[in-house]
Amino acid sequence: MKLCVFEDEGYKNLFPLTLTRATFELKCGHTTLLEKILRNFGKAQASYFLREYLTPVFRHRVNAEAVNDINVLKTDDFLIVNGRLLLHSGELTFEDEDEVGIYGEALVYARVRKETVKRYLTRGFTGFLGKIKEEVSARELKATMVTYPWDLVNNNPEAVKDDFKAIEKKGILGRFHEQAAVYGGGEEVYVAKDAEVHPFVVLDTTSGPIIIDEGAKVFPFSRVEGPSCIGRNSWVVRANMHSGSAVGPNCRVGGEVEESIIHGYTNKYHAGFIGHSYVGEWVNLGALTTNSDLKNDYGAVEVYINGKLMNTGETKVGCFIGDHTKTGIGSLINTGTVIGTMSNILSSGEPSPKYIPSFCWYFRRRFWRGPSVERALQTAERVMKRRRVTLRSEDVKLFQHLYDMTREEREKLISRGRNE
Repeated sequence: MKLCVFEDEGYKNLFPLTLTRATFELKCGHTTLLEKILRNFGKAQASYFLREYLTPVFRHRVNAEAVNDINVLKTDDFLIVNGRLLLHSGELTFEDEDEVGIYGEALVYARVRKETVKRYLTRGFTGFLGKIKEEVSARELKATMVTYPWDLVNNNPEAVKDDFKAIEKKGILGRFHEQAAVYGGGEEVYVAKDAEVHPFVVLDTTSGPIIIDEGAKVFPFSRVEGPSCIGRNSWVVRANMHSGSAVGPNCRVGGEVEESIIHGYTNKYHAGFIGHSYVGEWVNLGALTTNSDLKNDYGAVEVYINGKLMNTGETKVGCFIGDHTKTGIGSLINTGTVIGTMSNILSSGEPSPKYIPSFCWYFRRRFWRGPSVERALQTAERVMKRRRVTLRSEDVKLFQHLYDMTREEREKLISRGRNE
């Protein structure tokens, strides 16, 4: 049986995080949703279905061959898994050769024989899924599906614990200075062989495990509370990392971080607070950038999803920041704020609005049309070069597409600001 991972229309509720990546490339814990699925069902001969404009960059990131190829499904029995599934180790079991797993209205998985695939595969992939959902025996599941960005943040502590068990590694294998300390159970720490923990660092495992991956460094006067993880080649510098945080790979993090996911190649080097948030790749948060994750009245936080303000039902929700966005020094980010990709926020002394579209500048309490997409890509190229990463032609085409795709919402807010 072969594996197929797909994204459904739920990706729209996860913008801006899914503007630049497939749903199953999102992180929760130490690994992505895709890595958790592959870990459970094996890495051999996986195929993928996702938005067409993401295909070139996805092929490069995952080294995938079978992408959006409907003919692949005709070759074998298949386990088809929804990429929004947050899968814990050993969680999914099957009863029949042909069966569908349902959670609410969402198709979680389909286990189908080759003969069944051929019977219903005349309608394209989306039509095929709809048909087998109707025709094949279905099971109601208690699955964890990622529906909104805050679902990733809320599930992050347990995901770290699950990842710690799954890697089956523990103990201090790297450099651990004699004046650093583990407070709590030493069996709840994994310091990889090439990682470094400097003096005057405290790793607190009383609430859960801590993963410090290959090449990571934790510098003096930092405190890390489990469950948390520090990704490959990331630096933690004079930081207070509260439980439920996941950083990296290749991040630089200082100041205070609480129950947040920082996806990769992102700088939060300086003092400031990020809480209950998901920050994308290649983001730079200027010194003293701080977000609110709690309203003064302790009420439920509202977040813009697909242009509409939605009540999350949660009292603690921070911000969700798309790739390549930057904030100036002293920026204040409002509770439940959504910021698109390649945006720029400059401090005005007041909290930001709750929604800032992609490729947009916000300063002096107004939205502005930023530099051209070409200028923005030149900046991205310089930033990436500093980490020895090349901005590929596929990346350029992706951001050019996104610039056009987000033009209408951006221009609408810019025009509204000028008319006020």
